[in-house]
Amino acid sequence: MKVFVTGVAGQLGHDVMNELAKRGHEGIGSDMAPEYSGIQDGTAVTGMPYVSLDITDKAAVEKTIEEIAPDAVVHCAAWTAVDLAEDEDKKDKVRAINVGGTENIALSCKKTGAKMLYLSTDYVFNGLGTEPWKPDCKDYAPLNVYGQTKLDGELAVSGILDKYFIVRIAWVFGVNGKNFIKTMLNVGQKYDTVRVVNDQIGSPTYTFDLARLLVDMIETDKYGYYHATNEGDYISWYDFTCEIYRQAGLKTRVVPVTTEEYGLSKAARPFNSRLDKSKLTENGFRPLPEWQDALRRYLQAIEW
Repeated sequence: MKVFVTGVAGQLGHDVMNELAKRGHEGIGSDMAPEYSGIQDGTAVTGMPYVSLDITDKAAVEKTIEEIAPDAVVHCAAWTAVDLAEDEDKKDKVRAINVGGTENIALSCKKTGAKMLYLSTDYVFNGLGTEPWKPDCKDYAPLNVYGQTKLDGELAVSGILDKYFIVRIAWVFGVNGKNFIKTMLNVGQKYDTVRVVNDQIGSPTYTFDLARLLVDMIETDKYGYYHATNEGDYISWYDFTCEIYRQAGLKTRVVPVTTEEYGLSKAARPFNSRLDKSKLTENGFRPLPEWQDALRRYLQAIEW
């Protein structure tokens, strides 16, 4: 299978490329930089073809995808700086990437007949209540610019294509890039005490595990909406931080605070990021391992 992957300089795109290589698929990666700018760790991704591509350039997207003629496109590229997206001078750029870029990819997939997998987020919902959000729920009410643009990206994909997967994820961490775990390890080594929010509830997602699932998906025609995070109990960021420090052997004191007490964020965050993942097993897909196990493997994989 020939697979075109956008956003390979990010956490997930990097791992998707490695998973494709592991299975013997032909992966072609892309990102904005003239050359691959992710980690150069000797893993398979560094030896696979790379194409520089601005997904907001419709003509360039069409030309690239037509020339590659992939069987599937895994669209990982996105604007993910949630707070920065709230700045007035950034909103047009965020929309151009998350909505316009996604629409360009979808139109090219329709033209070439490729199936498309689009990564979305729990931020498309309003984050209220305590019930896990189901993948086919249409009660959309994004709280911030990032969530709205990711939702509009979803709607572009579902409106243009029949052969699509829309996979919502949350609390993502991987070896290639910045994330919550790396930040907590850094501050945990600098300070005796850290304050962490305890009223936002969800599940972490390890990109190494997620990449396996995404390639499982594109090897099928079981299209539709899915939710995917690591298994295990739903937790708060406070709970997650406590486990990070426990596994890392750090003695840093973690103080739970409310979102209001914590302050700082420009963008409103959802309190309820619980995602119902039962559709995965219902459709024959293997769920991700428990998040505690994912964290253990991740800490072994990174330098800190």
